[in-house]
Amino acid sequence: MALQPPYGVIAKLFQEGAIVPFLGAGVNFGTRKPPDAEWNEKTTTFLPSGAELSRFLAGEISFPSQEKHDLDDLAKVASYYVEATERESLTKQLHRFFDQDFAPCEIHKYLAEIPTPLLIVTTNYDDLTERALAGAMEPEPVPPAKLFIDLKKTTVIYKMHGTVDRRSKWDNYVITEDDYVDFLSRMTGQTAVPALFMRAFHDRHFLFLGYGLRDWNLRVVLRNLRGILPRTADPAAAPRQEESEAVAEEEGAALRSWAIQFRPSDLEVELWNARRVKIYNVDINEFVRCLRERAP
Repeated sequence: MALQPPYGVIAKLFQEGAIVPFLGAGVNFGTRKPPDAEWNEKTTTFLPSGAELSRFLAGEISFPSQEKHDLDDLAKVASYYVEATERESLTKQLHRFFDQDFAPCEIHKYLAEIPTPLLIVTTNYDDLTERALAGAMEPEPVPPAKLFIDLKKTTVIYKMHGTVDRRSKWDNYVITEDDYVDFLSRMTGQTAVPALFMRAFHDRHFLFLGYGLRDWNLRVVLRNLRGILPRTADPAAAPRQEESEAVAEEEGAALRSWAIQFRPSDLEVELWNARRVKIYNVDINEFVRCLRERAP
């Protein structure tokens, strides 16, 4: 029997605002019916994976390679798109693509239901989290230079790799190879993540949802996050052990981080474990259903 996540512990951490969910492209698979349905540009009822978006853009510009590893490499394809046209053309294409009313997934709805303010981090370009939160409150965009936010009072969505801006069309995307080099350089210099969030990361658990470690850029981001990962746990503040599979926190130990990924490869499991992140093979909708059942 496959090991199950410590649902009771994670649900309690959400209610306490003591966990930071990181949303990757895999969370958007929650709206696919059937779950393994393939995306194409003619049936855009759900968002594509990074590889599917890459193939779509490759078809738009007659990408000069038909090798799978090239066609699925979004950063490489986006870079060629800019070389073949210009940056504005890529931005407009992405805006047309993401400026659609895709349905939020169960995880987005679950996060919107949490009464406690959360810090939510996502590398996705879509606005599904914002749209889910709009049912409970009206999201307000805040420029990086004006991050005077009380995280104890306000839920914040940090769009680490940029986002579609459906109000003003001032979209911004970290998507080409040069974009990633610049972003990761700033990560190394600790200027990519606002100091406000860096401080919040120190005393919260991390929960990675829908990420695969095949992408080199995510591995580099995680490597740099290790320097700001929470190191010490407060036993008095840690949730009580409720399930046999949950790992108890010990004084002086690092706060536990978890990853939820559907059908991870053996390599990805090894990569997560090497980064001291406990990974579980669970469908994202099943994960949310179990969290709701264990809500305090």
